[in-house]
Amino acid sequence: MDLPTIGVVSVPRTRDEIDRPAPGVAFLAGGTWLFSEPQDHLHTLVDLTGLGWPALSVTDTGLEIAATATIEQLVSGQVPAEWTAQSLFGECAAALLASFKIWKTATVGGNICLAFPAGAMITLCAALDGEALVWRADGSEYRVAITDFVTGAARTVLAPGDLLRSVTLPTSALRSRTAFRKLALSPLGRSGVVLAGRVDDDGACTLTVTAATDRPYVLRFAAVPGSAELSEAIAAGIPPGAWHADAHGDPDWRAHVTHELAQQIREELA
Repeated sequence: MDLPTIGVVSVPRTRDEIDRPAPGVAFLAGGTWLFSEPQDHLHTLVDLTGLGWPALSVTDTGLEIAATATIEQLVSGQVPAEWTAQSLFGECAAALLASFKIWKTATVGGNICLAFPAGAMITLCAALDGEALVWRADGSEYRVAITDFVTGAARTVLAPGDLLRSVTLPTSALRSRTAFRKLALSPLGRSGVVLAGRVDDDGACTLTVTAATDRPYVLRFAAVPGSAELSEAIAAGIPPGAWHADAHGDPDWRAHVTHELAQQIREELA
């Protein structure tokens, strides 16, 4: 979609060149959502791709994913063979309501910052203990868990002018065994429920619930839980008012399916 109100596209090369926050200014990375509907309140776009951040960086402590990394770069990236949780990258990408052409443009950071319940990059990063690096508009920065970065449906901790620089996934989570489930009301519909389970080297188990809820919820266990323990943890860990309601699923349906898929994940990981 054309954005006829845009008069300036700024392409900063360093952090100091990024435009200060002001009404009518928005950050641009992939732009697959930004250009999908009218944005009549905007007059300036700040193209973050000019900063040249490496898409994926393997470090001594894990994997740093630039906010401007595309879905395709994430899925096709080369990582250590012992990072068995990489299989979750493709599974989460496939859960997005997007074609392979969109994968070439849509970014990990954009999907997370939109904070839609069905944002499968949120699922991925929450399931693997992702930590976001946020650049504040005043020049400072801080780190926050993805589970705290997303505060609700289409809501995040970002203040005006703040931007997501990257997400780091720790080695301990990347070495884990994973299981994934997704369900939608129609074969090509937006996800109504997305779950990811994980078992670490020490036997600890986590279950991440997204799409069904207004923000990600991560349930943690010392080992793969039993059936009753898992059901009780879901009931206790997800408030009744947290189940999302929209055209892609009623809260009661989402809660019921979450319990069913969680049991499937438990059995697979056990």
